[in-house]
Amino acid sequence: MSTIEIKQVTNRKELKQFVQFYYDLYRGNNCAVPYLFFDEMTTLRKDKNPSFECCEAEYFMAFRNGKMVGRVAAIINRRANERWNCHQVRFGWFDFIDDTAVSTALLQAVEQWGRSKGMNEIAGPLGFIDTDREGMLVDGFDQLSTMYVNYNHPYYPRHMEQLQGFQKANDWVEMKVKVPDEVPAKFAKITEMVRQRYGLRVHKFTRNELIKEGWGRKTFDLLNATYKDLYGFSQLSDRQIDKLVNNYIQIADLNLVTAVMDGDKMVGFGITFPSFSEAMQKTRDGRFLPFGWWHLLKVLKWHKTPLVDLLLIGVLPEYRGKGANALIFDDLIRWFQRYHFEYAITGPQMESNEGVLSQWQYLEATPYRRHRCYRKFL
Repeated sequence: MSTIEIKQVTNRKELKQFVQFYYDLYRGNNCAVPYLFFDEMTTLRKDKNPSFECCEAEYFMAFRNGKMVGRVAAIINRRANERWNCHQVRFGWFDFIDDTAVSTALLQAVEQWGRSKGMNEIAGPLGFIDTDREGMLVDGFDQLSTMYVNYNHPYYPRHMEQLQGFQKANDWVEMKVKVPDEVPAKFAKITEMVRQRYGLRVHKFTRNELIKEGWGRKTFDLLNATYKDLYGFSQLSDRQIDKLVNNYIQIADLNLVTAVMDGDKMVGFGITFPSFSEAMQKTRDGRFLPFGWWHLLKVLKWHKTPLVDLLLIGVLPEYRGKGANALIFDDLIRWFQRYHFEYAITGPQMESNEGVLSQWQYLEATPYRRHRCYRKFL
């Protein structure tokens, strides 16, 4: 069999080829969801992504007989390495045909680059920051994916198990939650108690409050505080927060964004979006043109989907025992009902985070997908 050639991405044309590989590899797959092409390009461009304030990265493509057969990103997040006292190179955007020679060559390229930068361990799949897609799908291959998580063929984890030295570092679990016909009595009871005993209340922000008055920025400042101890997390900078506000807050249906306030202090938040999964499958490789914009608009404006994605939920530690989470869900469930959503899909939650996973006990919730991060010492 011919050898694998590894080529480093050096220009914009090659970066487009790097991004395009995913769409070609998963074309016709009923469960894979295309990512927005321009968003992928923006994330990977060093002159566009504010994460390069604390990160450096290189991208590698694998070829056999002139045909592209795989890709991988090598990333070093210096801020995360300082936070977790490690010298780690990350791998992400890891996709390949079912050939261990290809997957091996790609990860060897990441390892070699990492060693040249003084790194002594490799971990992934991970992105630049925690809000990027994380983990390799290891369970739930037959379920419709989302824009916000990695989807991969079932042979991916088999390759990781065959590669010498890689071990499980962390698992994330997504849950599928049935939207109840009525708010569970437990939530209603806790909500009323929280309001009376602690004076907490739900607040719905206006676009002006979020953008011009800075509450959008404060939302992600709160995310920094609530996510700081999660696996691999690095604090978001002002520029990274501005990008997240632009990506999420400016286009969000604000009925689906809930804040919990203690007086004038925000102590919790929930950001949800109607699911774009089926709409994205109708685009041409994640592009707006020629008609992709119409399918996305129908979801964004008229909620033409039975699914809603729970993107980000955060509550300050000192308020978790006071029922702030119940306030968020009590409010969001009522809006889910009004919009006739049938199921909510949670974002990835660490399997070891029993406090977060236990919050679904009052709802009809089942494990939906599982993603895994692997690590190897170099």
